[in-house]
Amino acid sequence: MKVEEWTEQTPGKQEVLLQVACCGICGTDQHIYHGHPGSAEVNPPIVLGHELSGVVVAVGEGVSTLQQGDRVSVDPNIYCGACEYCRNGLAHLCDKLNAVGVTRDGGMAERCVVPAANCYKLPEHVSMIEGAMVEPLGCVLHGYKKLDLRANHHVLISGGGFIGQLFLQLVKAAGVTHITVSEPNQNKHELLRTLGANHVVSPFDPNEAAGLQNSADIVIECVGRPESVELAIKAARKGAQVLIFGVASPDAQACFSPFDVFSKELRIMGSFINPYTHEEAIALIAQNIVQIEPLISHRIQIDELPEFMTSYSKLNVTKAMIIPS
Repeated sequence: MKVEEWTEQTPGKQEVLLQVACCGICGTDQHIYHGHPGSAEVNPPIVLGHELSGVVVAVGEGVSTLQQGDRVSVDPNIYCGACEYCRNGLAHLCDKLNAVGVTRDGGMAERCVVPAANCYKLPEHVSMIEGAMVEPLGCVLHGYKKLDLRANHHVLISGGGFIGQLFLQLVKAAGVTHITVSEPNQNKHELLRTLGANHVVSPFDPNEAAGLQNSADIVIECVGRPESVELAIKAARKGAQVLIFGVASPDAQACFSPFDVFSKELRIMGSFINPYTHEEAIALIAQNIVQIEPLISHRIQIDELPEFMTSYSKLNVTKAMIIPS
């Protein structure tokens, strides 16, 4: 990755040009940057960055819903509308899925061209940092909606990073009073308790990990590692729901007992991206049901990006935000 002058694009039909205000750094960006297996197919050079907010500075032909000066959040995912999945209400599984910051230039830049249909106006009291984080919240909301959640459930969230912190706030807002978060980093424990966790445990402590077995009605796995998936299955009690949300490497293999799934009658689900959740995610932030800014651990400038991406794994990042000068 390098920082260089990029030829500015002109918005085409049904597109707008944004002055980027904020852009988050996602685990997917790290996967693409390091060329990990299963990372999105990218044809360099591509400007990364799919979690972004900005101000409209120019509109292309046919755009009637936006004008210069509008503050917007961007849903990066672009569906073909014609494949089997799009035509059957599963657009997020589109066979020809494209995305801003993945298959076309994204928000790790001062300016970015995006489809007008993917822009959502932000209320004045929603900050640009919050606007950039609508996309990950929308992904979390899609997974959350798969759960049959009840106030008397014991919910275990495996992973207390940014995604786990978003799930925690949604579960707490639903009135659940028994929430446990499994998180090895002690530095995150205080914030997790502030956000609503009743218990915070370390999965590396044998006694605490053993105490989770057969304990949870709902397990939300936010790590994407074989050991966390295995813990999720062990922690699920009879009749439980297990949501696998963390993004694992395609060659990762988890080992668990099919008999446990059978005998405990578990419901195991996956969750992929954020279909049609962007407006609701904005509303959750606007109503202060979900807090964003306390979760941001790093704020950087564009010229710091190459070194930051290289050193990312050593920096104890919860969520990093690029704020162009």
